[in-house]
Amino acid sequence: MDQIAFIRKISLWIFIAPFISVNLCLILSQIFYYIGGSGIEPASYFNGWKIFASGDAIGERGKPWIIPYFDGVASISRVVRVFPNYLIFKPAMWLTGILLIRYWIANRRLLEDLGIVDKDIKKIVYFGISSAVFLIIHSIFLGVKFDLSIYKLFRRVILVLFIIFEVTAQFYLIKIFFKNKDKIKEFINTKILFTKKILVYTLIIAAILIFPFLPFSNLKILKHILEWNYFLGVITFYLLTYFMWKK
Repeated sequence: MDQIAFIRKISLWIFIAPFISVNLCLILSQIFYYIGGSGIEPASYFNGWKIFASGDAIGERGKPWIIPYFDGVASISRVVRVFPNYLIFKPAMWLTGILLIRYWIANRRLLEDLGIVDKDIKKIVYFGISSAVFLIIHSIFLGVKFDLSIYKLFRRVILVLFIIFEVTAQFYLIKIFFKNKDKIKEFINTKILFTKKILVYTLIIAAILIFPFLPFSNLKILKHILEWNYFLGVITFYLLTYFMWKK
């Protein structure tokens, strides 16, 4: 079916775009030499070209690598919001947001083509498209500085809404698939569908456990580790989608 081929292709890009962009920014933030003094503006340089302003890179060439997935030294925002990293990350998030909108619409059409009627179909479209819009809004304001408490709160709320709506859309889609497993079993790998269910439930449980601890500043390293791995978990849902549907 054409919709299945389209969903497989678009889900792969929804995984690739954010995964490559955020990790490319992480690498770029650590591979240049930091030079300061002797009449030279302190910064990270490459062949005489200033790449990162002083304090923007999270590491430098010749020093041990920072791997936030395990050490929690920096948050995703800290890595991607600085120049030139945001020139990579922001367009990647805009692209991902647009692809997410098309993904959820395509899933609705596929369910209709398969003759599946379920009240939760409207929910996956609503939560899925809304999460994509929140992602685009968040990326637009990423790195834009205003010394206003209400602005900082606005950005945090948008990010939290993206996570809640995204995982909710994933939950309802998996719920529909399991309720109609007999209708779609010839088109899918059921083992991967079950893996997706475990992933979504893990994301939900992790979110419930994490949120009460977010206000505590002394848990910064732990929160950074969870943030990087939660981000990976959310986009892995789409990688599994690619492998779940049969060609």
